[in-house]
Amino acid sequence: MSGLDGLYQELILDHSKRPIGRGELAGGDGDLTASHHEFNPSCGDEITLRIAVDPETGTIDSLAWDGQGCSISTASASVLSQMARDEGLTLETAQQRIDAFREMIQSRGEIEPDEDLLGDAVAFQGVSKFVMRVKCAMLAWVALEADLRQVESQRA
Repeated sequence: MSGLDGLYQELILDHSKRPIGRGELAGGDGDLTASHHEFNPSCGDEITLRIAVDPETGTIDSLAWDGQGCSISTASASVLSQMARDEGLTLETAQQRIDAFREMIQSRGEIEPDEDLLGDAVAFQGVSKFVMRVKCAMLAWVALEADLRQVESQRA
């Protein structure tokens, strides 16, 4: 295992042991909210991910989740939560990140991910080599994508 692979593995383990974003949604007054539940029948992982979005700017004010699953699904939800919290994602940038994460995780390790766009989420690149774990890593991201669609329909 390379040093970088070891760091990525450590990051995933840290996020699975001390997840960020698990709990109640703390949105602002007047925020648009959405909630979506995802379930992975092949392993039993499940997540309910909620967002609160400023209707004027389209910025995600808050992202929270609850659920149970393996270390990969928990860590992936945690990394996504940290990204939303620290970077003030808009609906558009959130979708760009989802698309980039999906491309990376479905590549079977064949593409080089955009580290500037994905940040710590590049740690999941190695997961792409294990087909049975791809859904685990994607669970929170798919739930966020459904939330984005709900909020977009509210803004229309």
